[in-house]
Amino acid sequence: MNKVYPDAKSALDGILKDNMMIMSGGFGLCGIAEELSDAIRESGVKGLTVVSNNAGVDGIGLSRLLETRQIKKMISSYVGENKLFAQQFLAGELELEFNPQGTLAERIRAGGAGIPAFYTKTGVGTLIAEGKEVKEFDGEKYLMERGLFADLAIVHAWKGDTAGNLIYRKTARNFNPMMATAAKITVAEVEHLVPAGELNPDHIHTPGIFVKRIVEVGTAKKRIEFRNTRPRPSA
Repeated sequence: MNKVYPDAKSALDGILKDNMMIMSGGFGLCGIAEELSDAIRESGVKGLTVVSNNAGVDGIGLSRLLETRQIKKMISSYVGENKLFAQQFLAGELELEFNPQGTLAERIRAGGAGIPAFYTKTGVGTLIAEGKEVKEFDGEKYLMERGLFADLAIVHAWKGDTAGNLIYRKTARNFNPMMATAAKITVAEVEHLVPAGELNPDHIHTPGIFVKRIVEVGTAKKRIEFRNTRPRPSA
């Protein structure tokens, strides 16, 4: 089965539909599937529920889908540097399901492992617990959280092969490996694509069985989410 597509638009052809749930890998601007998210914008699909740690920054990545009002709901842990994300939420124009970051990661991992729910102490006695089951184990209260499983996951990897095996680079790994397992269809964009068998099996983070489609996008733009420099003394 050929998994390789010539561009992001064709890699998503026949998959996208209104009101679907999409997982989008990355943390801030690190490891985001920017080419694929731009292709989703161009498709015009709407009413999306997007699972992502945050939505990047204004004008980049998922924020471009917020600009066009294609996202109905975000399941995230951090609003961060994205002013549009915050504005739409505070104005009641965007649904937001806030999660502690570790809980979000575990909800995704659980979904990929076929685990429908799990218990955690995080959030007990806070707003996070409202409407959720609380159960006691060994004298301690735990909160039940549901696993997450999406219609589509878009991930970014440093290197991949034509069989769909993926290697992530350093902190750009973040949420990508978990999300790759937690969707009906996973589409990967990679900076470097090599023939099957060329990757060292011990270096592979995501086995190709999880990846249905792959597209080579070249070296990722090295964007800086928040530039903070120390004043230099005058010469």
